[in-house]
Amino acid sequence: MVLIKHLPQDGAVQRQIHGEAAEWSITDHLLAATVDHLAVSNWMFQMVNSDEDSDQPDFPKPVPRPGVKEEDGEEPDGDTTEETAPEAVTPGALARFFG
Repeated sequence: MVLIKHLPQDGAVQRQIHGEAAEWSITDHLLAATVDHLAVSNWMFQMVNSDEDSDQPDFPKPVPRPGVKEEDGEEPDGDTTEETAPEAVTPGALARFFG
C-alpha cells in the first residue's frame, strides 16, 4: 500500500486512472487561469476603449483544461469518450495486486 500511495503524480498509473488530468500540475492550472484572466482583461480594455458603432470583439475562449467539457457539451480536442476509453484501474485493484 505504501508503494501505491507514493507513486508519482505524473506516472503511468495516475495517467491511466485520471487521464490527461494527471499530467496537469497545480502550476499548469495556475498558468491557464492567468492566461484566461489576462485575455478577459484585454477584452474588457478593448470594449471600454472602442467606439459604440464599431464591431465588438468576441469574448475570449478559456484555455482548454483536461476533463472540462466545452460549452457545446463535447470533450475538447478529440479526447476519448467513455465508450472508447479503456477501463481505469482502481486503487483497490492495485492494492489487491501488490498485496
